[in-house]
Amino acid sequence: MSINLIKGQRENIQSPAFTIGLGWDTNTSATGSAYDLDASAFILGENKKLLSDQHFIFYNNLKSPDGSVLHTGDNLTGNGDGDDEQIHVDLSRIDAGASEICIVITIHDATARSQNFGQVRNSFIRIFDTNTSQELLKYELEEDFSVETAVEFGRIYKKNGEWKFEAVGAGMKGGLQDYLNKFN
Repeated sequence: MSINLIKGQRENIQSPAFTIGLGWDTNTSATGSAYDLDASAFILGENKKLLSDQHFIFYNNLKSPDGSVLHTGDNLTGNGDGDDEQIHVDLSRIDAGASEICIVITIHDATARSQNFGQVRNSFIRIFDTNTSQELLKYELEEDFSVETAVEFGRIYKKNGEWKFEAVGAGMKGGLQDYLNKFN
């Protein structure tokens, strides 16, 4: 049975291999331009910095060096129901120096297209068992991010040898480069 989380809630991840599903709907009439939201994963060490440039997983680098994190590819439209993008995680293979995986969604060319997360609705992050497809955790973002162009949906982190998920839901006015600056 899936656990529906609220912002700030933390739960143990019971499966070492799982998939992170991310979804959203956009208001295409708001700006007249198509929306391209992008999921990214930042694999961080204890110092909250990227282990290396190759530990930044996104549409141009789909796989971590150890193969523990795999992005399934960029969905350019977000059309349809269910997950718009997915990231597979196998914690049994993750680099020993990793202590956190930060999951972020950014709007591509948000400033040029006058787009923000206030025009995005039904956003969620969920974790499900890769083998059984059973949903374990789900967090639906309910805030109205009227100026933010990037949102940290959640983070997977290691505490006392156990991996946990935290529903974050923190917005930022900026883009992918701003997160790279933060984590480098």
